[in-house]
Amino acid sequence: MKKKKICFVVAIPGTAQSFLKDHIAALSEEYDVYLAANITSENDVAGLNINGYHSCPINRKISINSDLKAVNELASYFKKEKFDAVHSVTPKAGLVTALAGKLGGIKHRVHIFTGQVWATKTGLFRSMLKMLDRLIVALDTDILVDGKSQQSFLISEKVIPVGKSVVLGDGSISGVNTERFNPSEEIRNNRRKELNIPDGKTVFVLMGRLNHDKGLYELLPAFDRLAAERDDVFLLLFGSDEENVASRFHEFKHLNKDNFLYYGITSEPHNMLQAADIFVLPTYREGFGSSVIEAACLGLPTITSDAYGVLDASVAGETGLQCKVGDVESLYVAMKTLAEDKEMRTRMGEAGRKRVLEKFAGDVVVKHWIDFYRDLLQS
Repeated sequence: MKKKKICFVVAIPGTAQSFLKDHIAALSEEYDVYLAANITSENDVAGLNINGYHSCPINRKISINSDLKAVNELASYFKKEKFDAVHSVTPKAGLVTALAGKLGGIKHRVHIFTGQVWATKTGLFRSMLKMLDRLIVALDTDILVDGKSQQSFLISEKVIPVGKSVVLGDGSISGVNTERFNPSEEIRNNRRKELNIPDGKTVFVLMGRLNHDKGLYELLPAFDRLAAERDDVFLLLFGSDEENVASRFHEFKHLNKDNFLYYGITSEPHNMLQAADIFVLPTYREGFGSSVIEAACLGLPTITSDAYGVLDASVAGETGLQCKVGDVESLYVAMKTLAEDKEMRTRMGEAGRKRVLEKFAGDVVVKHWIDFYRDLLQS
């Protein structure tokens, strides 16, 4: 019997490598799976269990000429291959795929929302980006959202009509690789030694892009205040410095080499996170909060904001504490509380890991995707 065909579409192939690799591997057992992206070499698709790929000039920045070219090129590819379903991830790929899928006569056009850039924008730019998301919803036949609070937000913002979207399982686009994110005392000790973290320190960690939206301008003053009171705390930052936040480190007089380190980008988040005792993400917006459940899988209690999206990644009072968006005081209180209470840290860390294993383990999330496609393509 001839297999049905699915094409995933992303702007950059790294998105497929990071979030879709296991899904593609599992789906390829029942379907012929293809990938369309801005692919520049065979290395971009290495390790992906796909039947074929198409390089398409999908650029993240808005450009009418190049975007129309991508739509036309992708529509031609869709018509040629006669896919049973096309599935887009990220906003630009979503818009291009929705238009191309409609033009190409694809029956099942799927998009998954994983966060909204416009959530923290204002004025005309916000309205334009929202309009583009609404267009994706109008053109596509099936809308997925990777979190229930994000789904509620999109409905309240009138981007998605009630009843047109689905959250698979408990959310998260890819879940957590529980074999990689597995607590190890040996790894913890080695990483703390490698990072020159003094003995006896309670380590807070943020892993993500260093920018306003991640809450860096609340985290730094909150920790500075805590460091003025306690000499047993340490702040560890991982990620790309998108807004030259490092140029402002000197403004916080209690940050020094004995309690603070900006490491930069790491290719080993599953190892580096183990140096910490508490994960903190006072974000302004989040699609779901993958880094939160990765940290929780390592047994770290979490401090997150009450922003939509990240609400699904933790349970306030059970797997961690919650602060208010943009509020230094409530973040400081949460950090101080966990710094002072080791028993609470242990209890919340254990609860967080248990929750991830039950709801967000990678194989659990993949099964939801398999079930979704079986239902979608069964006819």
